[in-house]
Amino acid sequence: MKEVKRKEYYIFSPFLRIFHWIMVAMILILFVTGLLIAKPLQVMTPEPTYTLTSMDLVRDIHFVAAFIFCASFILRIYGFIINKGDRLFPRVWEGHFYEETVDVALHYMLLKPHHASFLRNPLARMSYAALYAMVLVEILTGFAMYYMNDPNSTGGVLFGWVNVIAGGEMMTHLVHHYVAWFIILFAIGHIYMVIRAEFMEGESEVSSMFSGSKILAHTPKDACELE
Repeated sequence: MKEVKRKEYYIFSPFLRIFHWIMVAMILILFVTGLLIAKPLQVMTPEPTYTLTSMDLVRDIHFVAAFIFCASFILRIYGFIINKGDRLFPRVWEGHFYEETVDVALHYMLLKPHHASFLRNPLARMSYAALYAMVLVEILTGFAMYYMNDPNSTGGVLFGWVNVIAGGEMMTHLVHHYVAWFIILFAIGHIYMVIRAEFMEGESEVSSMFSGSKILAHTPKDACELE
């Protein structure tokens, strides 16, 4: 029997883990309620009526989830500032970053048998940067539509320019709607990659989001970032 020594790398702070799961829950709620707002279910009963699919209730749930999501996103940024392990920004200023990104991508496309080990691989870093960009678009377009009824309010002044740049409220709505679908597609790909890394490569991708640590028998290339 061969003894294998493993080392624990504590990377994900409680900030990242807690707000990661809150944001996951809010994204699901926002997506479902957003679909109902875009295409309400028909209620085949005489009016007036009140059901669980009432648009007032659906909109209220959507707005509450949006504010919780925004608060979690802001606190996630705070975690990025104070915790080294939370800093998943792609290191685009390093020349080897691009070669490593291609290497990981080829592996996920089943064109290479393996790739170098990372605490957070460069392809994941790039995808998170894209996700945060989409989240920012959703926040801006969402609040732009939310304050349309009161353009002279503080919120209307802060976000009114979004409708101007988008070309009108309808275009703002379309951007908000389609970016939401891109976020869901990202989530599907994300689930595939972390489960694959957990069970096929032993990279502790899923378990680390609960424990905060990765326990590995090898030394990841980016382990120095935690020092």
